[in-house]
Amino acid sequence: MTLYLDTSSLVKLYVSEEGSDTVRKLVNAATVVATSVIAYAEARAAFARLRRERALTPPALASLKRALDADWTSYVTLDVTEVICREAGDLAERFRLRSYDSVHLATFAQIIRRAGADATRFSSYDVQLNEAVRQLTRQLRRVR
Repeated sequence: MTLYLDTSSLVKLYVSEEGSDTVRKLVNAATVVATSVIAYAEARAAFARLRRERALTPPALASLKRALDADWTSYVTLDVTEVICREAGDLAERFRLRSYDSVHLATFAQIIRRAGADATRFSSYDVQLNEAVRQLTRQLRRVR
């Protein structure tokens, strides 16, 4: 199974919070873990926010960055191409998504088109994005 992680799920691999155990189990069950290249910047921004909020010490922040960097090459990362950006624009409008959520959705749609809907799974902790994934996956299944 190919597992796509949006940033809310990716961060849970590095920061212990509600849902972290679930995401780790999904990752352990997956044969491929994929994400968009934007997830790196988003994760680093999330880590920095936690440091600003004093939820992380400077050494803990450094440790998270090292862990993400060490793991990053094990993920299949998809570039944000013009095709993905254009589809993301359409999806943002259609599903009322924030910009990077729509990029994650368009990237996941590319993976579904390559691997098939039955061989893929999406992990996110954003309710609106998850609903958009459900609707888009149903649509892509009908197209095949």
